[in-house]
Amino acid sequence: MPAPHRTMADPTSTPIDPASAEAMSADELVRAAVEAFHPSIALACSFQQEEAVLLDMLFAVRPDARVFALDTGVLFSETYATWRAYEERYGITIEAFRGPTLEEQAAAHGDALWEHDPNGCCALRKVEPLGRALGALDGWITGLRRDQAPTRAGTPKAEYDATRGLWKFSPLADWTLDDVWARIRERDLIVNPLHEQGYASIGCIHCTKPGAGREGRWAGSEKTECGLHPAGGPLA
Repeated sequence: MPAPHRTMADPTSTPIDPASAEAMSADELVRAAVEAFHPSIALACSFQQEEAVLLDMLFAVRPDARVFALDTGVLFSETYATWRAYEERYGITIEAFRGPTLEEQAAAHGDALWEHDPNGCCALRKVEPLGRALGALDGWITGLRRDQAPTRAGTPKAEYDATRGLWKFSPLADWTLDDVWARIRERDLIVNPLHEQGYASIGCIHCTKPGAGREGRWAGSEKTECGLHPAGGPLA
């Protein structure tokens, strides 16, 4: 059962100063975040290359660390296989958060909502479940990197999310894709096989195609983000 949300006298206070976090290595920041907030902190896992690295870092700190995923019901079969492989390798259960069933969604909004209203689809299948996942937490860890997309160029390593009322940590913010894969090879980590098929970024079946960076997400449209992470400009 998820731990209850911790009420802090000053919710914006933390043992980890955001400025100091920028000077920490990814391993150091994962350790500091987990030691400061466990069990009210969890890694958001989207089963991509970044999470392969973060899971390894996380369980090196605490084998009982928490991990959650947003199961949209329309993930690739390779992604579900990677989910099972992670659970088997680390002996864990990844907490799953889901939106409405596809049948419920179709009854309320019509068939194939992702085609005529992708923002609405993401809101139902990702954003709302994320809100429930974070509701019991005081901090979460993400796999955001600044060079993934212009919308992520301003990602800080540590920040207080006043809208959601918790701390957000992105230990790999200053890593390059080469850094990620160097660690994967060094540690012989499990990765989603779709990466080897040309998918640099992996989401749902209907909205993801092969491509570099995030160009395969919602290809042919102006949409670049699902709404889980607000866009940010370059760091000052």
